[in-house]
Amino acid sequence: MQILNVSNLEQIDDFQLLQASLRDRWQSIESYGENSDVDILVVPSLSIDQRELKKIEGYEHYEERLLFSLIRLWNPRNRLIYITSVPLHPSIIDYYLQLLPGIPFSHARNRLLLLSTYDSSLKPLSQKILERPRLLHRIRQALRLDKSFMICYNSTPLEVELSLKLNVPLYAAAPELQIWGTKSGSRQIFAESGVPHPDGSSRVMSVADLAEAAADLWERQPTLKRMVIKLNEGISGEGNAMLDLRAIADLAPPHGSHTQRVAAISDCFPKLRFQAKQETWENFSGRIAELGAIVEAFVEGEIKRSPSVQGRITPLGEVDILSTHDQILGGPDGQVYLGCRFPADEAYRLQIQQLGLKIGKKLAEKGALERYGVDFIAVLQEDGQWDLQAIEINLRKGGTTHPFMTLKLLTNGRYEPSTGLFYSQQGRPKYYIATDNLQKDRYQGLLPNDLMDIIAHHRLHFDTGTETGTVFHLMGCLSQFGKLGLTSIGDSPQQAEDIYNNVVKVLDEETYSNDSNFSYFSERVFPIAWDGFSY
Repeated sequence: MQILNVSNLEQIDDFQLLQASLRDRWQSIESYGENSDVDILVVPSLSIDQRELKKIEGYEHYEERLLFSLIRLWNPRNRLIYITSVPLHPSIIDYYLQLLPGIPFSHARNRLLLLSTYDSSLKPLSQKILERPRLLHRIRQALRLDKSFMICYNSTPLEVELSLKLNVPLYAAAPELQIWGTKSGSRQIFAESGVPHPDGSSRVMSVADLAEAAADLWERQPTLKRMVIKLNEGISGEGNAMLDLRAIADLAPPHGSHTQRVAAISDCFPKLRFQAKQETWENFSGRIAELGAIVEAFVEGEIKRSPSVQGRITPLGEVDILSTHDQILGGPDGQVYLGCRFPADEAYRLQIQQLGLKIGKKLAEKGALERYGVDFIAVLQEDGQWDLQAIEINLRKGGTTHPFMTLKLLTNGRYEPSTGLFYSQQGRPKYYIATDNLQKDRYQGLLPNDLMDIIAHHRLHFDTGTETGTVFHLMGCLSQFGKLGLTSIGDSPQQAEDIYNNVVKVLDEETYSNDSNFSYFSERVFPIAWDGFSY
């Protein structure tokens, strides 16, 4: 099937007109109360560079990350269609529907339509749907078009084409705006917003230009020890590489010439330290010509954290701050996203909210819509203040999206910008610790039903009465990859951590005979004091 080119003016106008209808539907879309009466089409397509996506173990199951949307079925008028490449295990769906407070399981299940392309090939889900006209027809027939909207993981011409084919507005930024979510586009937004960010380059498209840009950066900052080279569209830090200048420190400015520095940096490229496990210079350098790359000063610091802020731009043009997190990072140089804590430390929580709001307003000026996230580096200074540097923008749903939305939809609570805390309807502040990367060899072979048995026997599930406990996701990853996601929610930071650690302890005990090897993630990252942050 030929996918239409959405770059022509007629299609752009049609798409913009369709998106404009979101303004009229916004009250119903936004409402989580009794007034909500919408059909939600969930297309969790990871429409990104598939070779970069393959660097993430278990990526085949990341279409499950938007399953928190099922919780919107707690409103008895809402209906939802969820589409995946391959069918979801029934017990996974049952698990989410059992979380719904006060709604009979059968009633919610009757308002949920699960569809699959039955295609596990390495193509974006949106493309698979477009290649199946009968499936498109079935989706169209199932929707109340005047009450429908579509959500996705990220927006590309594929999602636009799907929106137009179905005549359903897409609640996401238009594809031509996705440039502001790239590494180079992020740097431009930071500059235009007046938000502090590390010195670095614009996008380059060749290895030779990359070496020149790195040498220029070194000459601007002669004391630099390390630089980060980033593919312009890398994912979760997996497209990053570390350039260590200490090996060629004798050429640091003012010593040596520019030409010598460029040559020495070029010689270092094959020895870059990559954040993705299987990455090589041969592959990485080839991607530069396709995706582009930037070079950026690595932010050094003895006490350093990675907070983030999550915001939203509504169809009315309003910018809201949704949450702040302290991210938990791993990999060789601590650049790979593993999990997060909510909320971010109170020492800088409100400050990153303000910076995130400035960035959101600039994105809104560009015409962006829906979710955005901004990652920062925070370094503790001698005077006790935190220096904050913006690192990148995610103009899509990210690793902090589903844990926060899970909390919001389960409790129907509210985020209070003045404190940076989230309060349940009972007025209790809520905290959580979440991960997509609880992974151990010993967990391999556990089926979704096995996990349900363990959850039930040890009462690990989320308790809607106390609004504490653990919500599991990425359960499809478990058997093959030994990988699991979870969000542990508590009434205090310590309770959230205790709940998380208990889940890990139980899973370890239940799988003790499988494998005696523990993953570094849970042993070295999570068992720490919440207020210590000494990762």
